[in-house]
Amino acid sequence: MSSNYRVVAEEPLRAFTEQVFRSMGCPDDDATLAADVLLAADLRGIDSHGVARLPGYVRLWQRQRINAIPNIKTVWETPTTATIDGDAGLGLVVAPRAMDLAMAKAREYGSGWVAIRNSNHFGIAAYHALKAVGEDMIGFAVTNASPLVAPTFSRERLLGTNPICYAFPAGDYPPLVVDMATSAAANGKLEIAERASQSIPEGWVLDPQGASATDPSALKAGGMLLPLGSDYTHGSHKGYGLSSVVDILSGVLSGANYGPWVPPFVAFLDPAPNPPGEGLGHFVGAMRVDGFRTAETFKTHIDNWITRFKNAERLHENQPVIIPGEPEHQMTLKRKREGIPLVAPVWSALETLGAELTVPLPPTAG
Repeated sequence: MSSNYRVVAEEPLRAFTEQVFRSMGCPDDDATLAADVLLAADLRGIDSHGVARLPGYVRLWQRQRINAIPNIKTVWETPTTATIDGDAGLGLVVAPRAMDLAMAKAREYGSGWVAIRNSNHFGIAAYHALKAVGEDMIGFAVTNASPLVAPTFSRERLLGTNPICYAFPAGDYPPLVVDMATSAAANGKLEIAERASQSIPEGWVLDPQGASATDPSALKAGGMLLPLGSDYTHGSHKGYGLSSVVDILSGVLSGANYGPWVPPFVAFLDPAPNPPGEGLGHFVGAMRVDGFRTAETFKTHIDNWITRFKNAERLHENQPVIIPGEPEHQMTLKRKREGIPLVAPVWSALETLGAELTVPLPPTAG
């Protein structure tokens, strides 16, 4: 076994994660749901948003910034829309409940859209969008996040990585999933590079003085992430625009905080004073495919779309054209077979957490 990582099978890691959430006081159903969101990230290869985040949720709970037993309620509603107050609950729980409501509305009216306020970090956006796919719906999920990104032509951190996700059902293929940050790189990629003592590409981060940085710790030192596109010449105004849309849907529309007032995920930083809203915000939606054409016909044509793109002429012979969501699907199959690798710093953090909460660590494999 390499000293750089430990490999843990899915189910023991899931059981450990559930028990940590129960130790926080989460009801069994909520603990199971929250663990499922985190394990989905690890299985899909989004290691920055899986169990690596678990200590962060515990620290926020210890700082009384997460309510383990929230009273999630609908505070505004029409037949096809709603706004939910998450009562400072885990976003891992609040967002799936909101998607359930969006899907219920879609079943009856064709589409459903739910804004969420007073929540916390909700894991990977794909988890929530994919809930709709199983019912032949198109899923949509966005969230605002800790302000780490500077708008184009600014050196002030005002926006989060603010991901956008669409999920489309297919027939013979896995769902087509577009899940992306609206920053040049997600903060989690910096965390992974920092744990591995690796440099990052130019164009992801500026240091506190506004110079391009390749040290992943530059962000923690007061630097800033750049929008998708990196600089104006390469289209950063487009990433900035997309991020703004996410922030407005998630924060301004819902009554959550937005811009620089979005509360930070890390517990050692206090939320900004005099916030204009409540907690962190999300926005989810579901559209029935058969609101536009039969689901069978749509899936036949999405399969045709995928087949044509997979067979596109390659730029490099050994590099196939990738369908959105395909690498994550393949990684899920691989990790379900072989286990989930956890790098040494993540395993060490889980060891500390397990000892603190008296939760036994899962066994590891070679």
